[in-house]
Amino acid sequence: MKYPRSFLVIVSVLNLVRVSFSSVVSTGNFNKDFFVMWSPDHVNTSADGRTRSMVLDQESGAGFSSNDMFLFGQIDMKIKLISGHSAGTVVAFYLTSDQPNRDEIDFEFLGNVSGQPYILQTNVYADGFDNREERIYLWFDPTRDFHSYSILWNLHQIVFFVDSIPIRTYRNHADKGVAFPRWQPMGVKATLWNGDSWATRGGHDKIDWSKGPFVASFGDYKMDACVWKGNPRFCRAESPTNWWNNEEFSSLTSTQRRWFKWVRRYHMIYDYCQDNARFQDNLPKECSLTKY
Repeated sequence: MKYPRSFLVIVSVLNLVRVSFSSVVSTGNFNKDFFVMWSPDHVNTSADGRTRSMVLDQESGAGFSSNDMFLFGQIDMKIKLISGHSAGTVVAFYLTSDQPNRDEIDFEFLGNVSGQPYILQTNVYADGFDNREERIYLWFDPTRDFHSYSILWNLHQIVFFVDSIPIRTYRNHADKGVAFPRWQPMGVKATLWNGDSWATRGGHDKIDWSKGPFVASFGDYKMDACVWKGNPRFCRAESPTNWWNNEEFSSLTSTQRRWFKWVRRYHMIYDYCQDNARFQDNLPKECSLTKY
């Protein structure tokens, strides 16, 4: 059937509106964009909703989660980590699909004894498989002030940023048989919990509860991402709204590449792609492929 031009224009406009409605720039109010999923009496939110803290003690940790699920976008969160003796504690900020074959993109901050630096561990789950950990020492004290931690997730790549500096990439090499999170929507979560069975020196340093309670603070976040409405086509489309899928964000810029190399040269302490013993000299396929 041949439709009149005016009808086609209307359909085109409606499609653009549906795409624009699929994306969101968050309110900045924790009470509006998130719900407490674990131990509400260990979560404290400012009167204006702009900052939130979580407490870990011998009774419980805590966690909160976004109201929406997303498929691609950029998530920014400012975090101030536990000060002083934090050995055994884990602060996590991550995206997860919460499915058996889950996709997940993790920031995990591993506490340490007083005077020793925090370790930042990142990990990627794709179609239920992980073992993709990298660890770095941060180049600043993350307990003295808030710093920005960001995840850019699009059709081309995942990039982890610290204060806008790219510390890690995970490319979409699905055409080469490498699993990549691209179909399952994910929610944004933050948790504070007891990880002293593994987090600090492989579980050697346990939590010293006499140093508690342990408090991590969050604020000034932004979720600019495609809200999941059940149809991946809108989230996978290139558009002014879905800016993250545009070609200019398909790889690191030349400046970002210099910062990326600097982090990996001077601050990296573990890279799964260099752990031949762990993988019995059969490293994952992406280890031999380009990182940007």
